[in-house]
Amino acid sequence: MNRRFVAAQTSIALIVALFAARWQVAARSQGGVPEAKVDALFARWNAQTTPGCAVGASVGAKIVLAKAYGMADLEHDVRNTPDTIFEAGSVSKQFTAAAVLLLAREGKLSLDDPARKYIPELPEYPSPLLVRQMLQHTSGLRDWGNVAGIAGWPRTSRVHTHAHVLDIVRRQRALNFEPGTDWSYSNTGYNLAAIIVSRVSGEPFAEFTKKRIFQPLGMTRTSWRDDYTRIVKHRAIAYADTRETYRMEMPFENVHGNGGLLTTVGDLLRWNENFVEPKVGDADFLREQQRPGRFKNGQQHDYGLGLYIRTYKGLREVGHSGSTAGYRAYLVRYPDQRVSVAVLCNVTTGTAERFAHDVADLYLAGNLKPAAASAVARLSAAELDARVGLYRSLKTGEPMTISRDADANQLRADANQILTALSPSRFRMGTGDSILEVQTRPDGTVSGARVVRPNGTSEEFDRVVTAQPTPHQLQELAGVYASDDAETTFTVAVSGGSLQLKRRPDTTLTLRPLYTDAFSTSSLGTIRFHRDRQGRVIELSVIMDRVWDMRFRREAETTTSQ
Repeated sequence: MNRRFVAAQTSIALIVALFAARWQVAARSQGGVPEAKVDALFARWNAQTTPGCAVGASVGAKIVLAKAYGMADLEHDVRNTPDTIFEAGSVSKQFTAAAVLLLAREGKLSLDDPARKYIPELPEYPSPLLVRQMLQHTSGLRDWGNVAGIAGWPRTSRVHTHAHVLDIVRRQRALNFEPGTDWSYSNTGYNLAAIIVSRVSGEPFAEFTKKRIFQPLGMTRTSWRDDYTRIVKHRAIAYADTRETYRMEMPFENVHGNGGLLTTVGDLLRWNENFVEPKVGDADFLREQQRPGRFKNGQQHDYGLGLYIRTYKGLREVGHSGSTAGYRAYLVRYPDQRVSVAVLCNVTTGTAERFAHDVADLYLAGNLKPAAASAVARLSAAELDARVGLYRSLKTGEPMTISRDADANQLRADANQILTALSPSRFRMGTGDSILEVQTRPDGTVSGARVVRPNGTSEEFDRVVTAQPTPHQLQELAGVYASDDAETTFTVAVSGGSLQLKRRPDTTLTLRPLYTDAFSTSSLGTIRFHRDRQGRVIELSVIMDRVWDMRFRREAETTTSQ
């Protein structure tokens, strides 16, 4: 290699490193927070043998923190810096919503237009779904990634494009729910929104957002992963943490708008500052994007246009998390204090949301309000045991298991959420604001439960008995099941005394009994079989978090065990 070229490259690298170092020094001197406190939060990732994170914070209009930890590229020993480019996952959604909103402010579309006006590929459902509902996750659209996963092609396993998204969407004969009546997070709406921006503006979505959002705000390091093969200088490689080692886990797909924003912590802080001193949009634009949505019945939920509008330790909070492949991200703003924090990580165990809140706590000290103490009820062992059991969602059919942690004398929901008793019938779920209400019969026995969530939705559960199907009952369920929506076929058969589901080319899943005719799987969520009035099995449905009831018709029967 030419020595003069190498020397020039080395000089450029030194200049970049010096600039980054000066930026960090300046940031440290303005924030009033000791650098050691921030370093302690990221201590696990402050090594040359791990991936890591970048963190930025602003107070007022000034960036007061810009630091990075760990490695951007473990193969080539490249460190993360504040200018390293990460992928922001669903933090990206607010930029897609902003692009749609810019067109709406110009009168080129309306948020309350039917989506089919711009996406005629959508099936014509009984109740039209609106552009606004797509952006607020109240459209009922199934998440295309989950549908692709049901078919055997989960995200990052093939190069999905927007053409794939449209192809999947046009086949969905059903929605999760009537548009505007419920809430279910769906990337589909945001991929369609990116397509709408392109069709209405007449230029590629990436180009529109570059000219209308990124360039005016000086977000010079921000772009979209609309071509995953494109070389992006200073991009961090994403990794999966397997506990034993790190493995690359990159998002090899071209879909974007739902995610796919390539950016830095500094650029994200510049975007957040636009909500205070706007260069993109006007006051009405800013209010519209940050206004919590409403269901058809008028009930308010906590999602605006690509933003969660919530409360954190007594303070107003506007933000969003992100997760794609091995990347993790969180961008948050506290409007009344004019404090913003951005965290971007390139490892699956990089807890960006927790880090962002921990950093925010340092800069919000003195403003945070302790949560009002709730009286904790003490239940007897008999009362706790009476609530243990299997519960079935009346909305989706998904199970919820309540178990008792005997050592701590407490209940858990699905093993990972501690249930804190507020009364014999009310429990706080985990550390959030969701409440589980236990329902009882006149004789005091538990009949079901209701989960009330802070986003304005609720879910009813009935208590069911764990099934123990006989070999004959399992054999009744065997057969071939096909779905046009997923464009795939399942073969269900009895093998070794258990029910197994097979999918081409080489997937075999064991179905573990839940309640009558319902089974859990390791990767397909809940499988539930449906019968006609004569008791004959005619369908099965796949039930997942973002696909509530995808039906597979029974094509043929098998009568032999394997």
